[in-house]
Amino acid sequence: MSLNVVLLSSFVHSGEKPFECTVCSKRFTHAYNLVSHSRIHSGEKPYNCTVCSKSFSTSSHLQTQKRLHSSRRPYDSRYCGRRFKTSHLLKRHVYTHTGAKPLSCRHCSDCFRQQHHLKAHLLKSHNEGAWFTCHICQKKFSQNGNLKKHILRHTGMKPYVCKECPKCFCTSGELKKKT
Repeated sequence: MSLNVVLLSSFVHSGEKPFECTVCSKRFTHAYNLVSHSRIHSGEKPYNCTVCSKSFSTSSHLQTQKRLHSSRRPYDSRYCGRRFKTSHLLKRHVYTHTGAKPLSCRHCSDCFRQQHHLKAHLLKSHNEGAWFTCHICQKKFSQNGNLKKHILRHTGMKPYVCKECPKCFCTSGELKKKT
């Protein structure tokens, strides 16, 4: 075993985090985790999906995106047998069977199944967090993705085209609903 491997494994087991972000001071056990983290600050997204051209800051996010494009669904629900492309989607689905709402508000007794529902609640009910605001009409959104979809409506862009007819849609979700 090389000295580098011994040193790295000692950091993991000792809890030592010798690699520090110069922007936010967050610390990491491995240099590659610091490099990946630093992309949050730089905005660098070097990994590109060949199917939809979206860019990602980490290779693991790219792999998740590729799985979403694939027809493969390796994760199945033990409750109903429904299959999912990612473990995250399966976990979220299981909550519908169990009734679990694992995310709780720190200000009140409300609980939620999904992070974006909690975030929207914190914004609307407790004025915590930041809204994403449309620069055209000033409409506010709790999720940046919803703002981006909204802005497409202002531009008139409809990049999702049906393969069977010439109809176009603003989002992939709308295309799926119509076909």
